[in-house]
Amino acid sequence: MDEQRFYNLLLIAWCALAAVVFIVLFFVPAPYGRYASRAKGAALPGRWGWLIMESPSVFIPVVLFITGRHHHLTAVIFLLLWLSHYLQRAYMFPFLIRDREKTMPVWIMCMALFFNTVNGYLNGRWLFFFANGYSREWLADPRFLAGTLLFVSGYIVNRRADWQLRRLRNSGDCEYKTPRGGLFRLVSCPNYLGEIIIWCGWALAVWSWAGLSFAVWTIANLAPRARTHHTWYRKHLPDYPDRRKALIPGIW
Repeated sequence: MDEQRFYNLLLIAWCALAAVVFIVLFFVPAPYGRYASRAKGAALPGRWGWLIMESPSVFIPVVLFITGRHHHLTAVIFLLLWLSHYLQRAYMFPFLIRDREKTMPVWIMCMALFFNTVNGYLNGRWLFFFANGYSREWLADPRFLAGTLLFVSGYIVNRRADWQLRRLRNSGDCEYKTPRGGLFRLVSCPNYLGEIIIWCGWALAVWSWAGLSFAVWTIANLAPRARTHHTWYRKHLPDYPDRRKALIPGIW
């Protein structure tokens, strides 16, 4: 089996698995963060688990770019967009977490490590090898422009929401509080909404099945978790606003 055929079969299986995960996570929340107490087995400090599991999303696309066929301007811009998210996600975000006592089950870290490895391969290999190459004209294509605008908008929403959540706690403070202001006035998880917008924008900008698979996986993972967070907030925080939705303002 040549790599192109392997790649295509992996992409199909990957999207099918996302559909299964989407359903399962509505019933079984992933046991990390506030749900870590439900997990069994060995665990490690959450920030180190986060750094390890996110690192393939940095190294794999960079290696695939260096060893790939396409090193033109458009490919460089795609790589920079990708890294603008994952350099922060892997090497800054873990050390901004206030609760140093949080742990992450090793098996959860390994599952995320596997996801980021496959996802990095699918997107990086397409962009820098299997694609016919994105010409400079692609930078003026409406799909690229609209997708990049979504990417940047989602990035801003995601980072602002993370900043607001960190402001709720002093160093060492483990108590959950009701987040307010910004998009928190409308939804419980604007950080997840922002990340979904990022990768939907990515899918539009790269206009590929690999990009779409990432958007599908982001929704499959974060939409159920947003719903679980929303339910948890309403159960544990007496002052939680009744009109606030889980993820989509005014709808859900």
